[in-house]
Amino acid sequence: MEYIFLFLSNFGLVFLFFGVIFIASAVKVLREYERGVIFRFGRYHATKGPGLIIVIPFIDKVVKVSLRTVVMDVPPQDVITKDNVSIKVNAVVYFRVVSPEKAVIEVEDYLYATSQLAQTTLRSVLGEVELDEILSHRDKINARLQSILDEHTDPWGIKVTTVEIKHVDLPQDMQRAMARQAEAERERRAKIIAAEGEYQAAKRLAEAADIIGEHPVAIQLRYLQTLVEISAENSSTVVFPIPIELIKGFIQEKKS
Repeated sequence: MEYIFLFLSNFGLVFLFFGVIFIASAVKVLREYERGVIFRFGRYHATKGPGLIIVIPFIDKVVKVSLRTVVMDVPPQDVITKDNVSIKVNAVVYFRVVSPEKAVIEVEDYLYATSQLAQTTLRSVLGEVELDEILSHRDKINARLQSILDEHTDPWGIKVTTVEIKHVDLPQDMQRAMARQAEAERERRAKIIAAEGEYQAAKRLAEAADIIGEHPVAIQLRYLQTLVEISAENSSTVVFPIPIELIKGFIQEKKS
């Protein structure tokens, strides 16, 4: 009788032990940003979460998928632009999973697949544009990269939200050529500004000459103003010829 009782008690302990293991295997807790893709006998069954979910141990398999935005750094890529300039460009891609079951079923590793697709797309798109466009129209190129990546990753349940070109590494000779070009552009603008100033000054002088021609007394007033300006300076004696027009009136008055 003791043996039977001992056997039953041992059996109960074993049953309790396996029961605890069974329950622990059946209960899964998923965080707010996680979803569980459940496969039953190898076939897709359901997508559950977040929170507490129940699965059948040894029958159901749960694959956890995060719905948070992934920030992926695209390694530097060697690119030859449309105008045959060799550059090295890297970028960053922001994407997230919108369909967990597609991200698990349609592609083996969606992170690796998205990374490889981003690299090839970056080389392909930048190879179709010139260097000046890459440097001056990054927003346009970023939008094009985002559109292409989003279109190709949509069957995988991936939504590409943003693509940003981080850095464009130019060869040293190209950097020197661009510096010379920028310097020449600045000199050109400076000459244009100086010429425009001379043109405006000459135009004003011509207008002033026309006014003086119409009013001869104006030149006398200007002459007197010049004398006042010279006398205000700390200088030595200045011999300045006096136009006869200034004293012509006095001479005529004296004669009369």
